Amino acid sequence: MTTGHRPDEDRHYPPQDLGSYALLADGERGALVGPRGEICWLCAPRWHDDAVFAALIGGGGLYAVTPAERFVPGGSYEDGSLIWRSRWVTRSGIVECRDALAFPGETGRLVLLRRLTAREGPARVRVVLHPVAGYGREPMRKVRRGAAGEWQARLGGLALRWSGAEDARPEGDGGTHDRFTLELELAEGRQRDLVLELGAGPLRTPVVHPGRAWAATEQAWASAVPGLADTVAVRDTRQAYAVLRGLTSAGGGMVAAATTSLPERAEEGRNYDYRYVWIRDQAYAGQAVAAAAPGPLLDDAVRFTTARLHADGPGLSPAYTVDGRPVPDQHPLDLPGYPGGYDRIGNHVNRQFQLDCFGEALLLLAAAAEHGRLDDDSWAAARIAADAVRQRWREADAGIWELGNRDWTHSRLICAAGLRRIAGAAPRGPAAREWSALADAILADTGRRALHPDGHWQRSPDDPSLDAALLLPPLRGLLPADDPRTRATLRAYTAHLTDGYYAYRFRHDDRPLSKAEGAFLLCGFVTALAEHQQGHEIDAYRWFERNRAACGAPGLFAEEYDVAQRRLLGNLPQAFVHALMLEASARLARPEATTRRQPRPTETAP
Repeated sequence: MTTGHRPDEDRHYPPQDLGSYALLADGERGALVGPRGEICWLCAPRWHDDAVFAALIGGGGLYAVTPAERFVPGGSYEDGSLIWRSRWVTRSGIVECRDALAFPGETGRLVLLRRLTAREGPARVRVVLHPVAGYGREPMRKVRRGAAGEWQARLGGLALRWSGAEDARPEGDGGTHDRFTLELELAEGRQRDLVLELGAGPLRTPVVHPGRAWAATEQAWASAVPGLADTVAVRDTRQAYAVLRGLTSAGGGMVAAATTSLPERAEEGRNYDYRYVWIRDQAYAGQAVAAAAPGPLLDDAVRFTTARLHADGPGLSPAYTVDGRPVPDQHPLDLPGYPGGYDRIGNHVNRQFQLDCFGEALLLLAAAAEHGRLDDDSWAAARIAADAVRQRWREADAGIWELGNRDWTHSRLICAAGLRRIAGAAPRGPAAREWSALADAILADTGRRALHPDGHWQRSPDDPSLDAALLLPPLRGLLPADDPRTRATLRAYTAHLTDGYYAYRFRHDDRPLSKAEGAFLLCGFVTALAEHQQGHEIDAYRWFERNRAACGAPGLFAEEYDVAQRRLLGNLPQAFVHALMLEASARLARPEATTRRQPRPTETAP
């Protein structure tokens, strides 16, 4: 048991169904807020650093603002932002708590804003602040009052400052203070602001003024999220965009999820740390933004990917920390973990080669070029990626699903798609002709080796089964909608790997699809796009709406959805699901010209 763990926190704030958690994020870190007003997950100072609130996975530490009487919980995001409003109906009235990480965030300092308001009737609220550094190993020390009456402390290597709670009581065991409690009573219409700051260095700036911090955060979110009026389900689409922005750091890197160790399937050991930047996911987000509203988030994706290609070339890693460093090795934390899961940080992806990352990078850069947003440095990165494909496309790789090394069909086809797309976006010249010719060669070789006798693409030359990833290359322009291979793959996939407009990646074994894993929401939105490409608008909307509904109460998507139990599985929120939801929402709002002429395999781009 860790030194910062308290059994009463287990009793009063047990882990909740993942669908009940909301995300607060400022680009540099994220927090999860539960229905009892408990912030039970927050890493500081950045995404991949140790957690100071780790109750979600059985560690010590949380920050709760909870009604002191019986209540029914609810809440919602303010439109186009990650400002969350918890709303509790109590016997005495209605209480709200407005929560946000001050946005945009600083790399070395976070500001967590909480504003309590008695909306109807009086409110009695209990506040508990129990931060514990190192996932529960290091409680607060050197607790004292500051000049303005605020509380100050050291928390591992961080400085802590808590204002607005001058009447809080420090509590602890053995003569030390490791947490604060505060009992509040608010008359109807009254409010109380609480501001928590954590910094990697001394907090020498004045105590944060809550009114100014809230105003700046509101304005920043209003500027960051476009209107997206020309999309399907505008409010949800804006929310998806806000999630992607909240997960994107100042250096342009977007983490795959805010959390670690949340189980994809209970008791099967499939628990991973997704607090890192996957090149593939970054490319998905950039392409989605290019389809919906080209702007700064597209530029961020290009900037991060360009820097990694220049740094690592053909040795590009599948994933990095947000500051561009290697992902640490996977290892356990010796914590109980989220129920049904195991505690892990780091990720074994750092030892993998994933060929498709180069293809996705090329697709991202091409999307930016098509909107006139690619500079000379990024064109040089495109040449690096294309050269890497030329050198390595015959190598076995771990593939999109990060499995054992094989000649995965998707990896090769998506590289061909990226080469063809960047050739089409490039100025006329030898490079464009070479890239297009290489795309033709890869497609031809893959067609000889990995086309099933029934006419659809198969997973690999030695695996005749189907895979959802094989729907992607035609969507990215490798083959036209009316190509027989495109149509045969979609027909076979929907017949054998989907059920009730829920989609699955591939067949694990002889079990029913839903027994092996949850419905894979990324694949559901990809299927919507594939049906749309074929001009099947009704089916496209059915796929879109079925998967749009597979979210939690706050509207966040995890990686998978357990259809039978109607609950989320995996880390939260999963960026690539929000990206594909955003792209599908944008593309479904526009009729798909299935008769539009597209380059055939034997044609070269200009």
